[in-house]
Amino acid sequence: MKLPALALCLILSSAASAQDFSGTEKGAAPDSAARVAANEALAARDYPKAVKLLQPLADATPTDAHVLYDLGSAQDALDQSSAAEKSYRAAISDDIAYIDPRVALGLLLARSGRLEDAHAELVAAVSIDKADKLLRARALRALARIDQKDHPGEARDELLAALSLSPETPADTLMSAELAESATGGKDAAEAAYRRVLTENPNDPEATAALAHLLSAEKKFPEAEKLLESGLAAHPGDPAMTVQLAAVYTSGEDPAKAIPLVASLQKANQQDPTLNHMLAVLYFQSKDYANAEPLFAKLSAQTPQDGNLVDLRAESLMYLHKTAEAQRILTPVVANPALFASQENWGLASYHLAFSASENNEPAVVLQVLQNRAKVLPPTPPILFLTAISEDKLHHVKNAIQAYKDFVAASNGASPNEEFEARHRLVALDH
Repeated sequence: MKLPALALCLILSSAASAQDFSGTEKGAAPDSAARVAANEALAARDYPKAVKLLQPLADATPTDAHVLYDLGSAQDALDQSSAAEKSYRAAISDDIAYIDPRVALGLLLARSGRLEDAHAELVAAVSIDKADKLLRARALRALARIDQKDHPGEARDELLAALSLSPETPADTLMSAELAESATGGKDAAEAAYRRVLTENPNDPEATAALAHLLSAEKKFPEAEKLLESGLAAHPGDPAMTVQLAAVYTSGEDPAKAIPLVASLQKANQQDPTLNHMLAVLYFQSKDYANAEPLFAKLSAQTPQDGNLVDLRAESLMYLHKTAEAQRILTPVVANPALFASQENWGLASYHLAFSASENNEPAVVLQVLQNRAKVLPPTPPILFLTAISEDKLHHVKNAIQAYKDFVAASNGASPNEEFEARHRLVALDH
């Protein structure tokens, strides 16, 4: 999918939730009242009780891999990650051929973002030949998801190996489609796989979002729109499909149509910077600057080193006729070009700063900003016009005449109103 981190989290979380917490009999210590009660607590998913019962057993038998694994499983279910990791590692140390703690530890590490460590544990789990096939298949699927982005060839091999050990699932079909989509010339195979999932599971959110993304990339926007609207009717508010449908609407001529979708999602996730940014841009594209500006302000406060965000906020302020505020926030970031993604972005912010200063009747500031810009980027017609009116305000007659002439020549009919003003000023200045 196009949201690899989310997809990884989902598959690893589902793998973790599928973990057997009911305890195991093979190799276990002789039953005791505490062990029987612990197994019953695990089977009932009463993990606090299970931990309370298993911790003394683990302390009393620190080399019982199965007790240690069960304890780690209960701790893992309670999101006690550090304790669970310690228990899993102790179980592995006691019995290196015991696959259950290997797989559980690999999944825990992956969910924690420690993908390199997770990869090592899962590889070790897969190498245990006589281990349970379903557990080896689970480890291979997790490996494939980890390798998908940077090592798609290895991910394909791991997925095929998993399929040789257990039946194909809809999640497998989706992953094979994602891998096909990333391969050169594999879009047809990916589309076929996505449609196969949707045939078996109509309106499946993940497959619907993925197929819509593929159709959008091929400029098949009406088909993608119809697919997503059907999916959202079946699963209202689904984040992935909502974002995809908003993107489809935005690709058309009416981005405002996407605003209600993203706004409803953002309302429930107001601290999500991705949704805030998407909604702010949609407001901006729809010329709703009053709603765009506060979101850009919030985003730029969270990431003050992002000059592009500051510039978007400043441009919104300019449209709201708040040029003094725009000039205030642009001045420090324009002074540091390293805060921008490119020279062109910095150049655009410089123009906005110069325009704001001009509106605030500070022609000397305008000329200083444009002089700095000229060291990096060539002048454009708007830049030449700002230069001309600023020189004019400062009564630099010769400079103003030359700048007006340069502007008229560069504009060449593209800005008739400004060209009329420039010619009028040229006549006045000649006298």
